[in-house]
Amino acid sequence: MIIGEPIKYNGEFKIINDLKISYVSQSTENLKGPLKEFSRENKLEESIFKAMLSKLGFSKIDFDTNIDKMSEGQKKKVLIAKSISEQANIYIWDEPLNYIDILSRIQIEDAILKYKPTLIFVEHDEAFVERVATKIVYIENDK
Repeated sequence: MIIGEPIKYNGEFKIINDLKISYVSQSTENLKGPLKEFSRENKLEESIFKAMLSKLGFSKIDFDTNIDKMSEGQKKKVLIAKSISEQANIYIWDEPLNYIDILSRIQIEDAILKYKPTLIFVEHDEAFVERVATKIVYIENDK
């Protein structure tokens, strides 16, 4: 609901008009093209975006690779670096650790703990959740 998905609910739901949300999707399937074009299309400061990618393990060679040719882990890092590069009031990440290697996971944890963004995330990795979350909501699926 917060990111605009049509979800049935009861009650009242309001979002202030100037709320800036940064979203990391679980899916990477729509990512394509050069990083330079991606940063321009998403109105990112390219130098900050590339610095975030470097911190997540990207090399200069990776910067010249089209996103659709990258591994799933690299694509997820592109989404996370995009989100981190944006100034937002709230960050919403859907399974941010999918395809992420252990070193990058530690770097993401450290960044969250250092900068303390307002972050809502869905994640199955209990150790990550326990380390970075300040509140946990468990959702059970009754099928």
